[in-house]
Amino acid sequence: MSPRRPAGGPGGRGRGQGGGRGAGQGQGGGRGAGQSRGAGQGRGASQGKGQGKGRVPPAGQGTGGGRGQGSGRGRGGGRTPPPTRITTGRAVTPLPAGRRGRVSSDRGLGGDQVEGRQAVRELLVAGHRKVREVWMVDGTDDSPILGDIRELAAAARVTVTTVGRGRFAAQARCEAPQGVLALAAPLPEADLDALVRAEGRTAPFLVALDGVTDPGNLGAILRSAEGAGVTGAILPRHRAVHVTPAATKAAAGAIEHVPIAVVGGLPTALAGLRKAGVHVVGLDGASDTSLYDLVGADGPVCLVLGAEGRGLSRLVRERCDEVVAIPLAGVLGSLNVSAAAALACFEIARRR
Repeated sequence: MSPRRPAGGPGGRGRGQGGGRGAGQGQGGGRGAGQSRGAGQGRGASQGKGQGKGRVPPAGQGTGGGRGQGSGRGRGGGRTPPPTRITTGRAVTPLPAGRRGRVSSDRGLGGDQVEGRQAVRELLVAGHRKVREVWMVDGTDDSPILGDIRELAAAARVTVTTVGRGRFAAQARCEAPQGVLALAAPLPEADLDALVRAEGRTAPFLVALDGVTDPGNLGAILRSAEGAGVTGAILPRHRAVHVTPAATKAAAGAIEHVPIAVVGGLPTALAGLRKAGVHVVGLDGASDTSLYDLVGADGPVCLVLGAEGRGLSRLVRERCDEVVAIPLAGVLGSLNVSAAAALACFEIARRR
């Protein structure tokens, strides 16, 4: 380290924070290590016009009106900034709580953080993706499933890290992660054509979601779909939720067994399915046809579910071979989309 320079001394050549470029004496100091940025203005050739508001620098920093002898940037009297990630543009944005320390793409399918005991156990059992680490909260109960997770992790040579509740809460993203989460490789996107071909399996049974934005609903739909024998799911790339940690918790491991394709436009994808011989059935409460009167469910079929409230969009509805509704006998006019999905999936499964 270079010797400490007194405040206000000359600081080499370069950019003075008090203003200007040159060898002035501005107190705010420019870009020395930990050096605060002052509030001076203007560009001059000798002494900057402003008196910066920086603190007295530690050893190794220049303080004059230019670049000092130190290195790095400081914050000048302010608090230490939160951890940041560098984006593709100029801006540097703070990482949200629970995501600090790692960078992930917002455009992919997701699934790189799995939360909840059953979801983490199924991730390890399936073995389809690389698991980097499993976190458990210190002092959790002696539930048998936690013992299973430890044994499965050991067999797969995955590190199990015990952390405090504060650190765990900062990383977790869903409301009830049950003291367990796993960091894994993101889910791979399935190819839609491969889902349609379904080589060596039964006729394809697909579920497509039109504008579903709640991760809890997505997870619950995938869980019901897996139980009904659905062979693949279709999500729009934009204006729809993907596999967040909350969705992994609600899915309880179903994301490891239901391939998910992501498409640029759902109407176009549905038109392609129809050309490939897949019967497209939309579920919408405004339809006059009952779910129990649908036709064509015994062959290749795709069930399309709309968002709560809005239902199916116009273009998606136009691409359906038929649109059906669940008959209701109560006062309320609709069901939660995940509950409706469960009824429709198992009704189609019964007919198959």
